Amino acid sequence: MTEPRKQHITLQLDAHHISLNVQADKEHLYRKAAEMINERYRYYQRIAPTRSAEQIWVYVALDMAVNLCTDAYANRLQPIDEKIQELNKLILQNLK
Repeated sequence: MTEPRKQHITLQLDAHHISLNVQADKEHLYRKAAEMINERYRYYQRIAPTRSAEQIWVYVALDMAVNLCTDAYANRLQPIDEKIQELNKLILQNLK
């Protein structure tokens, strides 16, 4: 089994430059994630201008974690929702 090809990238998160070796086929995900983080950072800077950079990073981390938990919860429920829809369809067919 061959190891995935790695690529060296540098991302900028606010004033911080982060150098990473990532799987080449996932580079776009890292860049998209950096964009999302920067958007959230600028948002919290705008709504809480008196907060320190450290406090803003805490808000960003919490915001991103809540989004991750929300997505994970929704993904766990999706198969259940699909099964309920399938069962409802069968019930409706048998009622006719």
